[in-house]
Amino acid sequence: MQSIKRILVVLDPSREDNVALVRSRLLAGYLGAELHLLVCENRRDYSDMLDELCESLDTAGIKARYTQTWQSNLTDTIIRTLLAEGCGLVIKQHTPDNPLKKALLTPEDWKLLRYCPAPVLLAKGSALWMHGKVLAAVDLGGHDDQHQGLRDAIVRHAADIARMTSGELHLLSAHPAPMLSAANPIYQLRETILEIYMEKARRYVTEYDIPESRTHIDEGPADVLIPRVAAQIGACVTVIGTVARTGISGALIGNTAEVVLDQLSGDVLVLKPDDMIDHLQDLVEK
Repeated sequence: MQSIKRILVVLDPSREDNVALVRSRLLAGYLGAELHLLVCENRRDYSDMLDELCESLDTAGIKARYTQTWQSNLTDTIIRTLLAEGCGLVIKQHTPDNPLKKALLTPEDWKLLRYCPAPVLLAKGSALWMHGKVLAAVDLGGHDDQHQGLRDAIVRHAADIARMTSGELHLLSAHPAPMLSAANPIYQLRETILEIYMEKARRYVTEYDIPESRTHIDEGPADVLIPRVAAQIGACVTVIGTVARTGISGALIGNTAEVVLDQLSGDVLVLKPDDMIDHLQDLVEK
């Protein structure tokens, strides 16, 4: 996270609780980053409110500017402002959609996670980050460079947040159930599968000094295990990644991040591989 020097903060002026602003102040203070406040609205002028916010932030030692604009939709407005202002992170407050609406329409936050060419932090609650639990959810089963780079980024970002907040770093990975029909006999026994995943986790455990009590390697679907462990430890933020599953041209987020989003009570930071970020930037520029 140290390379992030400008943060885009998406504000909803109709809400009294600006959780996204609270999170952005904390991160900006730690990273020495500037804030760019964004109101996606063209029906009413909020410049007075935004001027006051920027003055307040400046008094606190945080440089801030703002934009009020509207493009064709919310996601497009956020992404175009992100690129125009050179921001390296988006922070937005998440509001869950009702199940019926979600069944009929793709939620706006899902679209943002899919197409935003930068990490996205969805702030969900008012719980403080200080001295909290930070959960790095990784896929230790992926063997390619894309998965490896994404794993490294997830744990590194989670460790930065834990360090910044004097919190606890936890590491999680789900592993598949044993299959007697597996071609490789290693994957026919639960004990050998667990041993493989623990060995892959060892480099992070060693590098970031994660004790065994904070290492959660278990059998089951990731979209079930992540919310369960996050609830058990009381995670204030969960860091998760996504890899395009239908080829990079698809620019599709893995289902896990979308499925767990509304199940987690804490904030969610979603990362993408570098090549996927580059591809999404190219799509916007075209």
